[in-house]
Amino acid sequence: MSESTYVLIIEDTVSLALTFAGQLEAAGCTVEMADSGAEARQQLTRSPRPFDVILLDLNLPDGDGLELLESTPQMARDTSVVVITADGSISRAIQAMRSGAYDFLVKPVAPERLTTTVVRAGQHRMLEREVQVARRIKKRDRFQGFVGGSDAMQVVYRAIENVANSRATVFVTGESGTGKEVTAEAIHAISQRSKGRFVAINCGAIPENLLESELFGHVKGAFTGALDNRVGAAKEADGGTLFLDEICEMELKLQVKLLRFLQTGMIQRVGSCRPEAVNVRVVCATNRDPAAEVQAGRFREDLFYRLSVLPIELPPLRERGDDVVLLAQAFLDRFAAEEGKAFDPLDAAAVDQLRRYAWPGNVRELQNTMRRAVVMNPGPALSLAPLLPREASPVPQATPASPGGLGAVPSAAPPLDGPSVDPEAAFDGMTLAQIERRVIERAISLNHGSVPGAARALAVSPSTLYRKLERWSSEATVDG
Repeated sequence: MSESTYVLIIEDTVSLALTFAGQLEAAGCTVEMADSGAEARQQLTRSPRPFDVILLDLNLPDGDGLELLESTPQMARDTSVVVITADGSISRAIQAMRSGAYDFLVKPVAPERLTTTVVRAGQHRMLEREVQVARRIKKRDRFQGFVGGSDAMQVVYRAIENVANSRATVFVTGESGTGKEVTAEAIHAISQRSKGRFVAINCGAIPENLLESELFGHVKGAFTGALDNRVGAAKEADGGTLFLDEICEMELKLQVKLLRFLQTGMIQRVGSCRPEAVNVRVVCATNRDPAAEVQAGRFREDLFYRLSVLPIELPPLRERGDDVVLLAQAFLDRFAAEEGKAFDPLDAAAVDQLRRYAWPGNVRELQNTMRRAVVMNPGPALSLAPLLPREASPVPQATPASPGGLGAVPSAAPPLDGPSVDPEAAFDGMTLAQIERRVIERAISLNHGSVPGAARALAVSPSTLYRKLERWSSEATVDG
């Protein structure tokens, strides 16, 4: 074989398991062992890569091996299962093969028969995986919540598939609105943890003094307002996936505790002295340049290297070619159905406008633009002209979304552009609410679309800005 076959032996008789392992290792296989169904399930979850072959005994101390095979469909789906038992009845053999087993051996089995069967099973699995890779290379225009068939997105799809079943941490980067949470959800959905919970935490939207409690939980009386025990997000995601969005907004003191959690797999609730073990896959994301944040001293270097084991970078919409048209049509169909309206397919004029605009707010801005278009137009014809700038250049700012899906908020007044503008004259005739909105939008623009960055500049909580953006977005929809 060109590479070592990775084998899991599920056998409760230690002497037999060691004998099988010695024979297979002599044939060049890499072997792990489990003596029960429960330990086998743990091995399947914690293995650094999928097993090529599983050698499965049918008589296990905690249940029937066939029941394990039938209740764990990913075993036969992802691995060649070779059943081995002293019970050589035809009915058991047929049942095993119907449940997805590759072959069936009866104890006692000759060493040559064992190694030949396992080697062939491993080769069979490798060929199946090569076929799956070849099929995936074909371009897809939809994948796990994504819409887009560009080469850039094909790379993203394959990266998600490659990292899905690894236990290593994934670091998703990209501009605001490119789909970082969709990426995390896709990784969870196709992973072996898909039956567990997917728990998302926005590190920039939660006040600093509450983030540790949200993440790790607290005990009753740990601080003022802690009226009950609380299970944090890490514990809620036990057996599943924990998504930490805007990770670069986390304060340095909490970064130390997060690093310890990642290294040990143990959490400690606020106010508790008892550590707890959790089994969770961590996916994190940021719209900043994490290396620049490390250089500036705002993000710990050791945490950065611990998180970025498997990096995935999402392309901005302007680099995805005709994906903007596919996305716009998908959003049009979806929102039209939600609003009970009917629209013609996007015409040539609309397609040209979609292609020429730079979409600084990326997919989120496009989504909100199409929603406004559906709400504001009776149909069946759809015009995007009133909703997009006349020039092909990007708008001066793009407000990123909150977890609830906010998008670019239309400005209530012209922006303050440059030092030549007289601040007093710029605010003439404006209400206090209009001035506040202009200042906030300007701060977001100066911080490259980062709401938490704008919050720091204005000395307010990010959650305060998110609430205002949500209110303005709602007002804009009502006005439309």
